[in-house]
Amino acid sequence: MHSVFISGASSGIGAALARRYAAQGANVGLVARRHETLRELAAELGSAAWFRAGDVGDSEFMRQSAADFCAERGLPDVVIAGAGISVGTLGSEPEDLAVLERTLRTNVFGLAATLQPFVAPMMDRGRGTLVGIASMAGWRGLPGGGAYSASKSAVITWLESLRVELRGSGVKVVTICPGYIDTPMTRVNPYRMPFLLAADAGARRIARAIDAGRSLATVPWPMRVASWGLRAAPNWLYDRLASRAPRKPRNLPT
Repeated sequence: MHSVFISGASSGIGAALARRYAAQGANVGLVARRHETLRELAAELGSAAWFRAGDVGDSEFMRQSAADFCAERGLPDVVIAGAGISVGTLGSEPEDLAVLERTLRTNVFGLAATLQPFVAPMMDRGRGTLVGIASMAGWRGLPGGGAYSASKSAVITWLESLRVELRGSGVKVVTICPGYIDTPMTRVNPYRMPFLLAADAGARRIARAIDAGRSLATVPWPMRVASWGLRAAPNWLYDRLASRAPRKPRNLPT
């Protein structure tokens, strides 16, 4: 593998993947909002790293970033759309509509804006891998997390559509549905998180699924069983169980 382009690269899963790929000798393109944090990571990774700081929800910024990376480092072998925000929301709260809008813009539109500039060039080349970081939260609507669940459900569906569109082109589309990974996003959760993985352990498993070209991967594997259960449960059972589940805090994302 020669190069990897990652959005949401300044922390969490994105940063862990960047470190992993750089250690394997790949050029890594890093995109995230926080310039200083991104600059520090790029300095850590040395000459392997290329970075731009900006909003993944800005499609023109993402298009230009993709063009600049390709001009300097070549068309990447793998593109990973990993930028995302998560915050508790309630459908009854008027102010949470703005949070919903921002969450969808970052998690869904930002993912599409990350991947889209590379689709046609990869098709012309006849190979490449486009990766989207979704979530198990996208399988069912979580109480107190409607914005996040809706965004990740949309991500799963959008990536599935893209995968079918690119069938036969040589370009793979990989959907990653992590369970609980130890990142700043999950550390605010005031409840026990089963099968919690350290970020580097999560990145190792995610990279393995990407290398294998899996169309859909749940990380870690025991959460796959939970995902089957969530999807198969009848509404009356799911409603009864989910209504008792702990909820994510409603602190606005920064």
